[in-house]
Amino acid sequence: MSGNTFGRLFRVTTFGESHGPGLGCIIDGVPAGIRLDPALIQRDLDRRRPGQSKVSTMRKEADEVEILSGVMNGVTTGTALAMLIRNTDQRSQDYGNLATCFRPGHADFGYFKKYGIRDYRGGGRSSGRETATRVAAGGVAKQLLAHAGIHIQAYTIRLGGVSAKKIDLAAVESTIVRSADPEVADAMIAAIRAAQKEMDSVGGIIECRVDGVPVGLGEPVFDKLDATIAHAVLSIGGIKGIEFGAGFAAADLRGSQNNDPITPEGFVSNNAGGILGGISTGEPILFRAAMKPTSSIAKEQHTINEAGEAVTISVHGRHDPCLVPRAVPVVEAMTALALADALLQNRCARL
Repeated sequence: MSGNTFGRLFRVTTFGESHGPGLGCIIDGVPAGIRLDPALIQRDLDRRRPGQSKVSTMRKEADEVEILSGVMNGVTTGTALAMLIRNTDQRSQDYGNLATCFRPGHADFGYFKKYGIRDYRGGGRSSGRETATRVAAGGVAKQLLAHAGIHIQAYTIRLGGVSAKKIDLAAVESTIVRSADPEVADAMIAAIRAAQKEMDSVGGIIECRVDGVPVGLGEPVFDKLDATIAHAVLSIGGIKGIEFGAGFAAADLRGSQNNDPITPEGFVSNNAGGILGGISTGEPILFRAAMKPTSSIAKEQHTINEAGEAVTISVHGRHDPCLVPRAVPVVEAMTALALADALLQNRCARL
């Protein structure tokens, strides 16, 4: 199966399934000499792990990361860095009724038609569980970026129809929905709970801000920085759209309104979202990603089986009623992978 590797110089390959023995990743291109703190990697995995709150899946996984190679005495060696996360709480029996049926909204149908076989136990490689290794790899990338003064933070700005009215970055981790506005967090939680009672789910929007990005990252023409970040973020299961800066609102503006004036002191505005012509401007990179409602719901739905016959199913088991809070660290991780790769590529731009 192709498509398991992301990046050119900072190159990450992931493996493993939701209900297999474990998941892992191998990172090629990590520069030697970086003091790597496993606790920082684990912190992000704890933010993503299942069972962390009343609005997440009740699957219990410690998601403890094991660093197998590429580090000696706490410092990267420049060789392949391998990490492993073991699965400990699989319940494959929960998926017995889905062995021959395709779940609406899932990758089941596409995988079966493409490969002629599929892992119905949680979706295999298409499961959200796969993102644990992305977060582990992103934790390494974040520590590389920190050396360049680059900081990434994502947060929820809309969930279940409830929107943040302000952005308070210091308050994001104080709520279980990772809301940028703690004053609407309870309303967001209520929206999730209401959907749960009706055996349904909700989606939302995650915003991500990157500070400290130097001017010049991005490789035109086909590897523009925003294109690379979009590739990274849209590869996350459940993400259905992305916009940078003013985004789709720019379609209703005039050029004189959308252009960001430049003064000797810098840019006056940031409608470009920190990227012009595919190259970072030095302004904060700002984008938003839309995440669909969780597809696995207990409400009865119409579908077909492998024989093409019409059937109805209810998806039971332990599933998030909203993916957004746990996806926040995944968005950060994929952004970090894209930027780490861009940072290393930029060193080749000129002598």
